[in-house]
Amino acid sequence: MTELRAFEAAARHLSFKHAAAELGVTPTAISHQIKLLEKYCGRPLFRRRPRPLALTQAGQQLFPVVREGFGQFAATLSDIQTGRAGQHLRITATNAFAARWLLPRLSSWRAAHPRLKLDIVGTDAVLNLESDEADVAIRYALGPPRDGHVIELMRDTFYVVASPKLVGLRTKKVQPAQLGQLPLIEAAWPPGDTHAPSWQRWQRAAFPRSKHDFASLVSLRFQEELHAIEAAIAGQGVAICSDILIAPELATGALVPVSSVKLSGYGFYAVHRAGGKNRPAIGKFIEWVLAAV
Repeated sequence: MTELRAFEAAARHLSFKHAAAELGVTPTAISHQIKLLEKYCGRPLFRRRPRPLALTQAGQQLFPVVREGFGQFAATLSDIQTGRAGQHLRITATNAFAARWLLPRLSSWRAAHPRLKLDIVGTDAVLNLESDEADVAIRYALGPPRDGHVIELMRDTFYVVASPKLVGLRTKKVQPAQLGQLPLIEAAWPPGDTHAPSWQRWQRAAFPRSKHDFASLVSLRFQEELHAIEAAIAGQGVAICSDILIAPELATGALVPVSSVKLSGYGFYAVHRAGGKNRPAIGKFIEWVLAAV
């Protein structure tokens, strides 16, 4: 470390004299330490003749790495001194929510809390808060989860939507016979979830006497809700989508509702443990999410 410190200062100043003054040693000591480092590397790091002092190719390769390393040491020590160390939050959310709601808003998070780092885990699996798999979970459920302190953020509604590429710019809604002629998209939901926004549930609400079996007309089925949304945006079919997740497309007209019948959705809940080592940071994240909502 002593030799690397001498090298970093000498490379930054391109002067053994100035490096010695900064580190409080003699220029001879700086020269000796750099010779030891050059012996370890097996090649010269500085061109000493003719003057001025310059880095060799090996020195140019080493300098930015050493400079960055010392910079990171300084930043981490500063965090420890000011009590900011350990402010690293692990956030879990569904893949669709992470990609379509959380990610576009992260610039405002960084502006408000530039030193508080986030690890974002997009998964439809339920991570265990008690075993510290996550600090905050954005749960998507019909009712409030029971595995921590819960704050309801919002609830969604499901629209039947399509791209104008597929259905054109229309003001009238599509009739059942017309809808049955279009490619239908569906996302997979947990088996046994009768509240899932399936074509079967939508048909019961919209056209209970229709002869069309919309569930049998599905031509594209995706395991990921996110992929079903992207397929609808691309004009590959009609999909039943959460208004929260497709809000930008509804606003711009990239997706348009083709039915007046909507389905009630689920709640988005922020869940965290009441205690925990990251309590202040968790509080900041919850406050930011509520403001964003």
